[in-house]
Amino acid sequence: MIVCDRCSTHNVEGSRFCDVCGAALWMAGRSSSSLENGNGNGSNGNSRQPAPSVAPSGAQVSAEHISLAGLQPDKAHATLQIERGVSAGKKFPLSSPESQIGRWDADGGVFPDVDLDSDDPEAKVSRRHARISVRDGNYLIEDLGSTNGTFVNRGRRLAPGDRYPLKDGDEIIVGKTFLRFRIAK
Repeated sequence: MIVCDRCSTHNVEGSRFCDVCGAALWMAGRSSSSLENGNGNGSNGNSRQPAPSVAPSGAQVSAEHISLAGLQPDKAHATLQIERGVSAGKKFPLSSPESQIGRWDADGGVFPDVDLDSDDPEAKVSRRHARISVRDGNYLIEDLGSTNGTFVNRGRRLAPGDRYPLKDGDEIIVGKTFLRFRIAK
C-alpha cells in the first residue's frame, strides 16, 4: 500500500495518484536524501532535488513560508463538504495556501485539490473551475472562467478573476454542486 502524503489515504501499490485527493503518489514516502542517493531517478546517476512548489504568480512557496502564514503544511486549515446529492457529506480538506476546485483530467494535466469529477455526473463543473486562497488569515474564492459559474450564498455569479471573501459556513455553488466552506478550529 502507498500512503498519500497529502490526505493519508491508503492506495493500491503501483498507483500514480491518490484515489481520494488526486495527489501524485510516485514520490510518496521518499525523502530528499533517498532522491539524492539516486533512488528512483533512472540510470544516469544524477541526483534530483525535490522541486519547490510554485504559486500561480511564479513565486516559490516553501513549507517555511506556509508556516509563517499561520498554516501548517499537510494539515487541513479548512474543508469543503458536499451538501446535496449522492455524495452529500463527502469532505475535501484544504491544506495548501491555494486550492483548485474542478474535475480531474489526466490527459490535460489538470489535477485539482478538490476533484469533483466523480461527484458531478452531468459535468457542470469545469476542469479548472474555481480557486480558494488564504492570505493573512482571510479566505478568498475566485472563478477561473468556468462555464457554469461560481456562486457564494446564492448571490450573483462571480466574475472570472474577481476574488470574493469567504467566511466560515458560506455556501459555494460550482456548476450544480453545492459545497459548505468550513474553517478548521
